[in-house]
Amino acid sequence: MKILAITNQKGGVGKTTTCVNLAASLASLGKRVLLIDLDPQGNASTGSGIDKAHLKHSIYHVLIGEKSLKEVIVASEKGGFDIAPSNRELAGAEVELVNELARETRLKVAIAKLAGINGAADYDVVLLDCPPALNLVTVNALTAASAVMIPMQCEYYALEGLSDLVNTIKKVRAHLNPTLEIEGLLRTLFDNRNMLANQVSAQLISHFGDKVYKTIIPRNIRLAEAPSYGVPVLSYDKSSKGAVAYLELAQEIMHREGKHG
Repeated sequence: MKILAITNQKGGVGKTTTCVNLAASLASLGKRVLLIDLDPQGNASTGSGIDKAHLKHSIYHVLIGEKSLKEVIVASEKGGFDIAPSNRELAGAEVELVNELARETRLKVAIAKLAGINGAADYDVVLLDCPPALNLVTVNALTAASAVMIPMQCEYYALEGLSDLVNTIKKVRAHLNPTLEIEGLLRTLFDNRNMLANQVSAQLISHFGDKVYKTIIPRNIRLAEAPSYGVPVLSYDKSSKGAVAYLELAQEIMHREGKHG
């Protein structure tokens, strides 16, 4: 079971868009996918067709130890994947967990229980949509994950924020999760007519080499519209540039997996 944390403490970089659309794309290629929404804004839940305002239970109840992951998982009918949804309640988890023992490993333990007694996982891939902050919930995600995907816009401040995140990943690796790796950097909201975007993209490749995914996610109106209908772009307009790009990303991830597996 591959557990991929999708994180960047900078907001507005296409993180949730990536989670929802990568989940749907992997599912369309035959993978069993679970998306865990760890952002109190609950945008991944809404974008997957879940009514977050009327949730009885959410990932918040899992983190504070009241429910198991299995008890909060619901199906995203249009997306073809399962989701552990989130809403504003999750913002309280930070405060409630601060004095708890083993607070950084709550999510890791919950996901491990999913794998079942016989070790046969219900899912091939678990995607973790992290909040846009380097907080305790993000640390839970990094502790549970086998790898990290960093979506980023190719703009002036992008590299500055990246160094903070890389330092956090190093700390988590040193203290909580020694096998954590950066799997890849994903260029999102990309406009190839923009000279700065092309320069930053070139810098990323010279810094990180093949850690930068070959797939580039373009700025695309269909990608922006799909969440307001509560569906991934694959269901909304599968011929759009955005849908095609996320399918390519899913194939690239599977191809990398095949090479290393």
